[in-house]
Amino acid sequence: MADSTHDRPVYVIGGGPGGLAAAAALRERGLRAVVLEKSDSVGASWRRHYDRLRLHTTRRLSALPGLAMPRSFGRWVGRDDVVRYLEKYAEHHELEIVTGVEVTRVERAPDGAGWLLRATGGRELTGRAVVVATGYNHTPRLPEWTGRDTYAGELLHACDYRNAAPYAGKDVLVVGVGNTGAEIAVDLVEGGAARVRLAVRTVPHIVRRSTAGWPAQRTGILVRRLPTPLVDRAGKLLGRISVPDLSAHGLPRPDTGLYSRVKDGAIPVQDAGLIDAVRKGHVEPVATVASFDGAKVLLADGSHITPEVVIAATGYERALEGLVGHLGVLDERGRPVTHGARTPTGVPGLYFTGFTNPISGMFREMALDAVRIAKAVNKTDERAGR
Repeated sequence: MADSTHDRPVYVIGGGPGGLAAAAALRERGLRAVVLEKSDSVGASWRRHYDRLRLHTTRRLSALPGLAMPRSFGRWVGRDDVVRYLEKYAEHHELEIVTGVEVTRVERAPDGAGWLLRATGGRELTGRAVVVATGYNHTPRLPEWTGRDTYAGELLHACDYRNAAPYAGKDVLVVGVGNTGAEIAVDLVEGGAARVRLAVRTVPHIVRRSTAGWPAQRTGILVRRLPTPLVDRAGKLLGRISVPDLSAHGLPRPDTGLYSRVKDGAIPVQDAGLIDAVRKGHVEPVATVASFDGAKVLLADGSHITPEVVIAATGYERALEGLVGHLGVLDERGRPVTHGARTPTGVPGLYFTGFTNPISGMFREMALDAVRIAKAVNKTDERAGR
């Protein structure tokens, strides 16, 4: 007998690259997929990123299933072209997308088969499977620094930074030396900021985006299945060969392995001008922020500075607790315990994609996840006789 859920769609929560890829892969297998996007358009998070942002992965290795990225985008695809690609992707695959709908909670359906989604406007939607693709960069994280509310200057999160124009001639402190903080610091220098300092809590691994035409992403793909200690040793050697020692400029080499750091969720900083900016003294590394006191920013080493602007490149929260936290599918840091085709124990039909930041490239992994999820859903349908 056919399963009673055969007429229920697979709901995909999130209209970013991970969600669109999953919907396209499901549709390719003849499965109805409905994308629910809380904003009014696909690729919302990409539309909000700063102007100079480019993929750190190559165009050819960043395409989603079923549609190549145009050669005209160049090797390192810019933000606006990513948005154009996502729009074209949804159109090309004729995806069923409902915008302006935010899913607030996912529960097991009352009949025990499938899933009930509670959404804005009192909507209750029932699907046979759910793909959560709300994104790695969901909710900006701004630390609760002591005295933050007393700061006399301008304080903003990196998500609100677009370009350097408003900060020309100003003294700016960028907090956080991940890829976002590093690129914003360089952008500020090139855009005419009077002084740019970079607050560093944990010294990052810095890698060249490409060496002699060989992209760092391809190395990441080759080594990601190798033992962590082996990759750490190789990364240390490569780093000493390709990246100069910046210790004299306040940015020493890290004392932990590159791949060990990746396993803990911190990918290397791909150099987009930071090395030269630090060597030339245009970007000044300083200790991390401890607290604020009026016009002063107190640093962890006991010193203080008085920047006019502080830009917090302090990351994002996945913000999944309200959506699925009650299902026991998140780890102690709020991350899904599984991703791709694997579902958490005891909750079949619930999939996650786009919540890892792999060394091999996020777009590439979301593309692979999409195909695997579609296969898993299709296999479940076949077993149920749908």
